[in-house]
Amino acid sequence: MTKPRVIYVHGFNSSPESFKAKQFGQYLKQTFNDRVEYLVPCLNHEPLVTVITLESLINDKTVLIGSSLGGFFATYLSQKFGVKAVLVNPAVMPFNLMKTYLGEQYNPYQDYHYELERRHISELKKIFIPKLKKPKLVYLLQQTGDEVLNYQDAVTYYTNGKQKIEFGGDHSFIKFERYFESIANFFKIA
Repeated sequence: MTKPRVIYVHGFNSSPESFKAKQFGQYLKQTFNDRVEYLVPCLNHEPLVTVITLESLINDKTVLIGSSLGGFFATYLSQKFGVKAVLVNPAVMPFNLMKTYLGEQYNPYQDYHYELERRHISELKKIFIPKLKKPKLVYLLQQTGDEVLNYQDAVTYYTNGKQKIEFGGDHSFIKFERYFESIANFFKIA
């Protein structure tokens, strides 16, 4: 029997060493031992490469957690494959914000330099879903104190899905661990 597969999709200029990713992995190991497969793929700056990488990992037992830009990718994959996704302070329309980051970039967590180009923004626009067709597959965890993204964008965009909105906090989603059991219940991990 195939184990449930949880894929954590990290954000922009992040890595599998993301604090939230590691925290949730520890929770799964302590709570479910080896009954759940947990993957945190290393994603690069190329949106199409990221999508191809993630699509190759999805099976019929997959669920997704996406943070920030990872939430954008998780939303797209959730709607395309009909799998559940938990979105933590997600980027709704990252292509709008990414315009300010065009040019030389450095990912300190993966230790590499790259150029963020207009074609990357175009690739993100191509996979944007203007209106969710399966909103019940998503669970939004949003803190209003997010200093990077406008929290109201996510609250409005995911309005027909499950939501937990907290006042305060920040982009890192302070005390994420309080929602681990709620996430496991939403995923129906036994």
